[in-house]
Amino acid sequence: MTMTVSPESAARMACRESGLADRPLAQLRQHATSVFLLAEEGVIVRVSPASQRQHLETAVSLTRWLVANDFPATEPVSVAQPVTYLPYVVTFWRHYPQPEDGAPPAGQLGALLRALHALPPPPVPLPQYQPLASLKSTVNSSAYLEPDLRGWLTARREELLDAYGRLDFPLGHGHIHGDAYPGNTLWDHQDVRLGDWDEAAIGPREIDLANTFQGVRFGRTAEELDTFSHQYGYDIRQWPGLGILCEIRDLHTLGSYIRRADRGEAAAAEQLSHRIKTLRSRDAQARWNAA
Repeated sequence: MTMTVSPESAARMACRESGLADRPLAQLRQHATSVFLLAEEGVIVRVSPASQRQHLETAVSLTRWLVANDFPATEPVSVAQPVTYLPYVVTFWRHYPQPEDGAPPAGQLGALLRALHALPPPPVPLPQYQPLASLKSTVNSSAYLEPDLRGWLTARREELLDAYGRLDFPLGHGHIHGDAYPGNTLWDHQDVRLGDWDEAAIGPREIDLANTFQGVRFGRTAEELDTFSHQYGYDIRQWPGLGILCEIRDLHTLGSYIRRADRGEAAAAEQLSHRIKTLRSRDAQARWNAA
């Protein structure tokens, strides 16, 4: 008889193995990664698919180096990690309680990225950035997608990869966060930290800037984009490749909604349908929800 391990069970077993209390454990979020809080320990427990182990090993090593070099990354807890309980891998991070009066503004991310890109190359091997790599397997394995949608997504991915291959990147290549957008910043009292380092890579620096501009789909204002650009010290809107990177980001965001639709989540399926409809009609002004 095969026993099924739930994300919560994996989190509890990993906590016990690491010498942390496993109660009370409160679930904060369930998406591609399940996130739990050990409030008494001040620890965030992230439960990810075991296929992400290499990326998480890199994230833990990289953030330890960043914190040691005074960059305000979210800090991994000082325990041996990641911990694997198939089909999951578990990591532990310091908890930063957030105020009720709003997330850090977009301009703060611009300053963080400027500081990140100015650091010397980290002594941690980073993978090469590969746009839309995970989307291919997600689309191919989906039971939810109809053949027409699967065909369109596959063709659109190839079109965008072809366009990406012809871009010139004036900011050059180096270590990048890979998933930098204001939603991955956290208040640490009066300071701001940058979290979610699972997609750290070597790639064009423009990747870390474009995601904030794709955020106009979620209501980001021109004033926010101006402040972000000023804080970083470069306005990517002057570069003709920005539209391609925003379209790549648009397509990338579909992956988690496809996986959630496969699990039968009606709200995710509805939002996925809306996003694909607006992409197929080339409606660049359509608003999306982050639900």
